[in-house]
Amino acid sequence: MIARLFNAPLGETETAMGVGTVGSSEAIMLAGLAFKRNWQNKRKAEGKPYDKPNIVTGANVQVCWEKFARYFEVELKEVKLSEGYYVMDPDKAAEMVDENTICVAAILGSTLNGEFEDVKRLNDLLVKKNEETGWNTPIHVDAASGGFIAPFIYPELEWDFRLPLVKSINVSGHKYGLVYAGIGWVVWRTQQDLPDELIFHINYLGADQPTFTLNFSKGSSQIIAQYYQLIRLGFEGYKNVMENCRENMVVLREGIEKTERFNIVSKEVGVPLVAFSLKDHSFHNEFEISEMLRRFGWIVPAYTMPADAQHITVLRVVIREDFSRTLAERLVADIVKVLHELDTLPSKISRKMGAEDFGNVKGKKVERDILMEVIVGWRKFVKERKKMNGVC
Repeated sequence: MIARLFNAPLGETETAMGVGTVGSSEAIMLAGLAFKRNWQNKRKAEGKPYDKPNIVTGANVQVCWEKFARYFEVELKEVKLSEGYYVMDPDKAAEMVDENTICVAAILGSTLNGEFEDVKRLNDLLVKKNEETGWNTPIHVDAASGGFIAPFIYPELEWDFRLPLVKSINVSGHKYGLVYAGIGWVVWRTQQDLPDELIFHINYLGADQPTFTLNFSKGSSQIIAQYYQLIRLGFEGYKNVMENCRENMVVLREGIEKTERFNIVSKEVGVPLVAFSLKDHSFHNEFEISEMLRRFGWIVPAYTMPADAQHITVLRVVIREDFSRTLAERLVADIVKVLHELDTLPSKISRKMGAEDFGNVKGKKVERDILMEVIVGWRKFVKERKKMNGVC
């Protein structure tokens, strides 16, 4: 069912392969192993060295890609980000590919800002490079977040098995697959894309059972729940849920924009989330806003971007199926309250910290250093105020 959703070539002579996993992390490990083994077998057949495999990704990849590279001894070649462009640049990725590249990993729904990477352009660039070099560098799509979104509300977007170099795709059932935590999926385009030597066969349960996994004993409840959701909601049901998430994302986005205090970092096309950063960091920053929002019951993460864009700090709100329009409007109202309260704090902090913290600065300090001084002082101020007011 998922292979069909991802437009796998399911004909009389072609059959997709897939396996249920414990989240997308295991799915990515298994897909990476398949790419590594296929590359090694090809290199062995050609009589070439096969001891230095590498994988090309963007610096915005989830940590499980770093785990795969380290655990299975594959060099991780990261395309650095830049201010205003927080996903992998397909042109730079194609340039980094060499004869030892086992695959290029593209993300459909970046963890940082929800943006879909341009898999179509990456495919076209690699097709051309493969023709010029004689290599056969494939693509894996990490659709952990976007795999259950794009097919329903962006059906015209080409990112899946419609592209010839996309050999495998992973997706998380516990993100937008509408299942509780602990289920992921990885699907291979054809049986040939998953080396048979990685599959084990057992028969002590009464029949031949092929298995390809890094985990061992686990329950089947999430698999049953995924099957139930797919047949209960169907295509139209999932489409309605995802459209509703997108509409609530727009409400939140527009509300945050109306404050005129933030830059929106996320894109309109992508995972339904809003990532935003302050326009003015003179007096307070995103970490302070995140901390103060907890008082209103909101856990809104603040974090810095990866390499070459680490000076950018953002807040992120992910819209799920239970995040209503009412909640979106309430969050905007609480953000406004926090901003109003923070606007009254800097002068108090300045007096409390004294000239030794702000005036006697040796050398030229970058903006981030000054911001960190402000947040440290602000935290001291809030902590002491809580003690005086008895606020928990």
